[in-house]
Amino acid sequence: MRHEGRTVFVTGAGQGIGESAAKRFAEEGAFVVVTDVNSETGPGTVADINDGDYAGEAEFTELDVTDSEAFHAAVDATVEEYGLDTVVNNAGVGHPPADIEDTDQSVFDFVFDVNVRGVWNGCHAALPHLKEQGSGNIVNIGSLASFYGLPKQGVYSLTKGAVMNFTRAVAAEAGRSGVRCNAVCPAFTDTELGQQFFASREDPEKAREIMLKRYPLGRLGKPEEIADAIEFLASDRASYITGEGLRVDGGFSTS
Repeated sequence: MRHEGRTVFVTGAGQGIGESAAKRFAEEGAFVVVTDVNSETGPGTVADINDGDYAGEAEFTELDVTDSEAFHAAVDATVEEYGLDTVVNNAGVGHPPADIEDTDQSVFDFVFDVNVRGVWNGCHAALPHLKEQGSGNIVNIGSLASFYGLPKQGVYSLTKGAVMNFTRAVAAEAGRSGVRCNAVCPAFTDTELGQQFFASREDPEKAREIMLKRYPLGRLGKPEEIADAIEFLASDRASYITGEGLRVDGGFSTS
């Protein structure tokens, strides 16, 4: 088991990619601190792990990633009780399609706070501990929007581009302290967030059909497939990989 005896801290782990990542790490023997702003979905992930056939265990901590003080407190408490080996900054949000000039300031503030400030807070809280012990890694969740400017997704593209470049900055700074930092950058994934995009279109089924034509594999990714990439980058198999953005996109980038 690749993460036996390790502690993994995952944000936004109540559903979607975060939930799948938490379970993937538990399969590999990790103790997983499941965090989510939703106090109803997060405990469900923990129950699935602790009551299921997993090598690892989990506990739930309610966390709003935009709250720096709360993030630091949650990480500090994890370190004190369990230690810390990996942080997965997964929590993220999207927004309805809109031209940049038609995007409300409140939308910008909310998406920026979760997608950028949340990742900043996670790294800011974890890095002192990881640097001090001389090991560990951070996996941030980017997007294809980390590399492409998506029309009518201006705020989302801005925030995910920031996540990717910040990942590089963390890797460059923390590497000499034995800490790695990478990003996993999925295409549209079959999660609630992905479905919200299609639901916002005038004809959701047609929008989905058009989207799938752009994927050589002809389908959306599954949360479990993204989780596999996250677990890989956090494992010793990726021990010489840092500052990278791993695209998990079913070939979208080749089209």
